[in-house]
Amino acid sequence: MMRALIFVSLPQMNQSGDNAKGSAATNWSGSMDITVFSTNYLNDLAEQAAGSPRRRQNRNVHASYADPCQRMFNAIDPDSYLAPHRHSPLQGNETIVAVRGLLALVIFDDLGRISESLLIGAGHCSAREGVAAGADIPPLRWHTILALEAASILLEVKAGPFDPQMPKEVAPWAPEEGTPDAHRYHQSVIERIRQQFEWCERSK
Repeated sequence: MMRALIFVSLPQMNQSGDNAKGSAATNWSGSMDITVFSTNYLNDLAEQAAGSPRRRQNRNVHASYADPCQRMFNAIDPDSYLAPHRHSPLQGNETIVAVRGLLALVIFDDLGRISESLLIGAGHCSAREGVAAGADIPPLRWHTILALEAASILLEVKAGPFDPQMPKEVAPWAPEEGTPDAHRYHQSVIERIRQQFEWCERSK
């Protein structure tokens, strides 16, 4: 079940790790204190992802780890490998909504076999048959996200507060990020998804 999302104005975080330190979102000139996530805001994030060695970049909307609602934008390019992982029940569900481009949510069983896959997209991709706007992922489900189009962007929402001492659990059968095995594995999963959804090669 998808959740309604309300954006409120919060100062942008400057944390270590993957969180972007780019320009702040455009401020709305109306009477309310609202932050607008403009096209320039998304373009800037996509450019940072393209220039990152990991080929992805996230930017937090929440003000701190203590916030009860943790939300971020995540720009991902097709050659970015996110190791299959899962979250504990204490971390709760993870909601993802496509903001730009075309991506695939891939679910695995405990042995690392693909059990489910779902295309999620926005803009011109959203009109395709079988493309969802997003998904709500329960805890303990092994999963990864693949970008099938350059500069694809997700909005991710999780319950807070966030405990950095309780990170996501990477699948034991998943290759370590940055290794040759990871590159081969990533390409093989993308190829399987493209074969399943033949038209996604022509989605641009």
